[in-house]
Amino acid sequence: MRILIVEDEARIADFLERGLRAEGHFCVVANDGEAGLALALDGDFDLVLLDLMLPGIHGREVCQQIRVNKVDTPLIILSAMDSLDDVITGLRMGADDYMTKPFSFEELLARIETVTRRSSEITTQEKSLATGPLEFDRSSLRFSVDGREIKLTAKELAIMELLMSNPGTLFSRERILSNVWGLNMDPLTNVVDVYIGKLRKKIDAENAESFIETVRGLGYRLRVV
Repeated sequence: MRILIVEDEARIADFLERGLRAEGHFCVVANDGEAGLALALDGDFDLVLLDLMLPGIHGREVCQQIRVNKVDTPLIILSAMDSLDDVITGLRMGADDYMTKPFSFEELLARIETVTRRSSEITTQEKSLATGPLEFDRSSLRFSVDGREIKLTAKELAIMELLMSNPGTLFSRERILSNVWGLNMDPLTNVVDVYIGKLRKKIDAENAESFIETVRGLGYRLRVV
């Protein structure tokens, strides 16, 4: 796999390059935002690893410009900026994943495997989902209702993607938990109900009926409109 590493700290860039080359990957390193952006737009890469605090052009701008120019190469942000707002912003700008420094190399390899597999799966399916006035663009992670973009968190987007992939299909709370939060969540938690409530406030607006139906005691499904 051809991997572009955009990282200005020589120690980290060398660590990534040596480790990934040992795994059989071909790596190119860019030490600032301008060089990283130029390579990402012109090069034929299978993955971009992107730092945020870069000289020249900030990593957020690099990520945004990559997506604005319709380059859909899988992209993982590697950054010491670890607040929830930083993570959400990075994902909304088009990153496929976000890892905070320091991180283990084994976890990075697992994340790389996940995002590249997901990208491969998406190329074989529709890159956008539409159900009535609802539309979700998987590549840009933009969600809209009647053409009006609605800002959703990463978990909210994951719930909507699951429901919109199978409109009318009933999803139990346990199934939503497993798909969106993973297998380590307490099955007795009410986090699914909390997030469904947040989604309804954001997407239903003036609609008489909610787009997300509750089937009492069983779960939720997206209303077919």
